[in-house]
Amino acid sequence: MRRMNSGPADGTQTITISAEPIELCQLLKFAGLTASGGEAKQVIAAGLVTVNGETDTRKRRKLVAGDRVTFGDHTLIVAVG
Repeated sequence: MRRMNSGPADGTQTITISAEPIELCQLLKFAGLTASGGEAKQVIAAGLVTVNGETDTRKRRKLVAGDRVTFGDHTLIVAVG
């Protein structure tokens, strides 16, 4: 995985992964939105994360290219490269 350029000041960022899928908790940790995998699992379970506009509490949710994940003021867009 590698992080790509940040988007405009709106907090949007594209995250490029080498292969699909990636688990939701792994993405949050890799992008630096949580300090650890445990923290990622907690914020997901608390309903603080949306995937493609809908709250998702499945920490092992499989994400593929084009998925949009929002946590707080940050939006991540998954890409494969």
